[in-house]
Amino acid sequence: MPAFSFLSLPHVFPLVFVANLLATMLAPAQTPNTPARARALGIHVGVLPPGPLNAITDVAHVKVGHCTVWQGDSVRTGVTVIVPHAGNIFQEKIPAAIYCSNAFGKLAGFTQVEELGTIETPIVLTNTLGVAAAVQALVKHALSQPGNENVFSVNAVVGETNDGWLNDIRGMHVKEEHLLQALKNAKDGAVAEGTVGAGTGTSCLGFKGGIGTSSRVLPKDLGGYTVGVLVQTNFGGILTINGAPAGRELGKFYLQEHTQANDDGSCMIMVATDAPLSVRNLKRLAKRAVLGLARTGSVLANGSGDYVIAFTTAYRIPHATPRSENKVGLLPAVQLLHDEMMTPLFLAVVEATEEAVYNSLFMATAVKGRNGHVREAIPIEKTLEILQRYQVLHRQKRLPGVK
Repeated sequence: MPAFSFLSLPHVFPLVFVANLLATMLAPAQTPNTPARARALGIHVGVLPPGPLNAITDVAHVKVGHCTVWQGDSVRTGVTVIVPHAGNIFQEKIPAAIYCSNAFGKLAGFTQVEELGTIETPIVLTNTLGVAAAVQALVKHALSQPGNENVFSVNAVVGETNDGWLNDIRGMHVKEEHLLQALKNAKDGAVAEGTVGAGTGTSCLGFKGGIGTSSRVLPKDLGGYTVGVLVQTNFGGILTINGAPAGRELGKFYLQEHTQANDDGSCMIMVATDAPLSVRNLKRLAKRAVLGLARTGSVLANGSGDYVIAFTTAYRIPHATPRSENKVGLLPAVQLLHDEMMTPLFLAVVEATEEAVYNSLFMATAVKGRNGHVREAIPIEKTLEILQRYQVLHRQKRLPGVK
């Protein structure tokens, strides 16, 4: 049989067909592991509805930006920023609290937030050895803003996880310009997830981890408040999805075959809400986020740095001392939510955290990095078959042919 040649086609052969045939032959093969968000795959977590975007940006004024640092065959890292509002955050601080579940981590700015209950910069996530560069960039950014000409102290808040398995972390490739680019990229709307920004080189529960986000909205008669969560997943354990033992069934889990494999790692959890909470109740809300982490299979390993940063956009704390007539130093009155109304918010943050972790997994792509190390993405089709078998998929999303 003679070799095929386009030159042998009759001159009347439609050129458009030739072009389409060539495009088909040269197109990359479609992989069955196309990233998708958990809910789109039929993984519905909990009972509360998500917001329109199912993201932390469902909380009004919150923006997220990424800068992915991908160089050569060994640099796989980046920066992710969470911006609580578009104004001068130093001059209009946000009420916040931090909960530390396991302290094997380097969360810059922790003690001042603990003491004063406010955050005065955007929140940054990066890798462990990139914290110093991110702090310096955040401080310079704050000092450069109009109105901050007389500022002599800035409490930059920077969290991290260690991406050294895939990334040349010792090369300290995160630079000031990367944080500034992430700030420039910050926007509301849909949030990029998976292998992006601070999640570029991370691993989660035996698979490629990354950035994930989700949200929940309370019923109107419970205030209609929104809780949004964003996670940087880089932790181990035994993957559980909607209660199904997915990690065990997939054959990837801590202590598999009784080995003492290193399963240390970390998870940063950002919680935003528009509910008017006191700092005390923000700390209580942050504590509950760890329950969502536990639902996914985390055991808070010895070497894991697991932190939750919770803030509210419902009101702001001015940097300058308020002055009006004969009253000096009195903050504007704020109506705060009663303790008895906290339980629905607790449920919301647990559900949103759990789903955010799943999104970080299902939206991630396989990565090859330092020393040829590879972290595969979670096998979506096989995982869905497992979830279908355990009857934890939304019934409208069952796989064809799977009973």
